[in-house]
Amino acid sequence: MGKTLVRLVLAVVAVIFGLAACDRIWPEAALKAGARADRIVVYKNERVLELMAGDVTLKRYTISLGREPVGAKQREGDGRTPEGRYRIDYRNPASGYHLALHISYPDAKDRARAHNAGVSSGGDIMIHGMRNGYGWIGPLHRLVDWTNGCIAVTDTEMDEIWRAVANGTEIEIRP
Repeated sequence: MGKTLVRLVLAVVAVIFGLAACDRIWPEAALKAGARADRIVVYKNERVLELMAGDVTLKRYTISLGREPVGAKQREGDGRTPEGRYRIDYRNPASGYHLALHISYPDAKDRARAHNAGVSSGGDIMIHGMRNGYGWIGPLHRLVDWTNGCIAVTDTEMDEIWRAVANGTEIEIRP
């Protein structure tokens, strides 16, 4: 029985160090106080959100996406995160998730595509923290794409993003 327990503990330690090495669990240093982003770039394939000031990357965040992350959002309920250029058009401090910055999806092109396909384009695409009451999950949320098409970060990271991003900020979501 003792050897089995030792093997289990070693396996758990190996998994933890492996996850830390791939940067899906452990966060980076805090964003500098007073930092302001003028653009957000999301790289879906890399699961990264960058806050930018001009050509300077202020900070990179590891993110979770919609549960069907490959491809651009086509219709309501498809679980995909949109791709394209949008804006942060409003903020919701009373969201069901820890803070939420609304992304201006769908734009006219998205609505026309959905209309031509005879489906609803959907909406309510946000950058947000964890569902209220689940902030304790922290960076472990990064292990799986779990949103309905939104971009998720930890609550602490959302606090930083909330302070650094103004309404009207451009967001580019790339494949």
